[in-house]
Amino acid sequence: MAAERAANYDALKEAISREYPQLSKQLQRIARFALERPHELALSTVAAIAGDLGVQPSSLIRFANALGFAGFSEMQRLFRSHLVERSTRAASYRERIASLRARAKEGGTTPPEILHGFVADSMHGLEKLEESIRPADLRAAVRVLAGAQTIYLIGLRRSFPVAAYLAYALSRLELRTQLLDGAGGMNREFARLVGRKDCLVAVSFRNYTPEAVDIAAECHARGVPVIAITDGPLSPLVRAAMVAFELGDDSGRAFRSLVEPLCLAQSLVVSVGHHLAERNGARTAGAREAVR
Repeated sequence: MAAERAANYDALKEAISREYPQLSKQLQRIARFALERPHELALSTVAAIAGDLGVQPSSLIRFANALGFAGFSEMQRLFRSHLVERSTRAASYRERIASLRARAKEGGTTPPEILHGFVADSMHGLEKLEESIRPADLRAAVRVLAGAQTIYLIGLRRSFPVAAYLAYALSRLELRTQLLDGAGGMNREFARLVGRKDCLVAVSFRNYTPEAVDIAAECHARGVPVIAITDGPLSPLVRAAMVAFELGDDSGRAFRSLVEPLCLAQSLVVSVGHHLAERNGARTAGAREAVR
């Protein structure tokens, strides 16, 4: 049975993520392409996309049909409209980033050339970050963090610096935090203490850390609010998250950039600080009014 036809790109993205587990392996390959490379899907022909993915052109039509569209072109129009919306930003900034990335791709193994490549990729990643984060998700995450009794955080291997920074910075706001850092193999024991009045922040990117994914799923099953910082809508963390920040798939790079997740983390900390100040200010004003 085909899914209900999406009316806009955001709804289509959610539909692809929702239908993904039920799709055949071939259609799942197309789904990943659609979510990870939407610009190419918007601008390429059916033949070009099929050739890139190693599938028959008819598979792209079946994929569109599975999502409720009469044909591939009808679905592609939503991707094109999304591309037009994103293209309203200043062209000069885009051209500067493109120039930096082009120069970086020319190669080079000297320290300055390697630095240049990382700077170019980081600038590109930050631009994508601002476009991918929805204001409603930021506001929801801030409310959860500010209202939690204890904030538990998990991010292992390359995700650890992000979780560790959040634990440190949020504690500086006098919020109670508990970093699940794996010391003594006690993560699962600590995770069992997380209650509904607490929250869990889980950070993981492809290839996802099984322990972080499992703990997020267990907390979600107990009704604990989960905030996920991950790469895309197919991340296993998304299913457990009340709020999921999808920063984009970075698996094509040799090293996962920490610039984007740390920028998001700092934004969350500062936003929580402002939220707490406003809340405390309102309480103080209310108390003053009550004693008059």
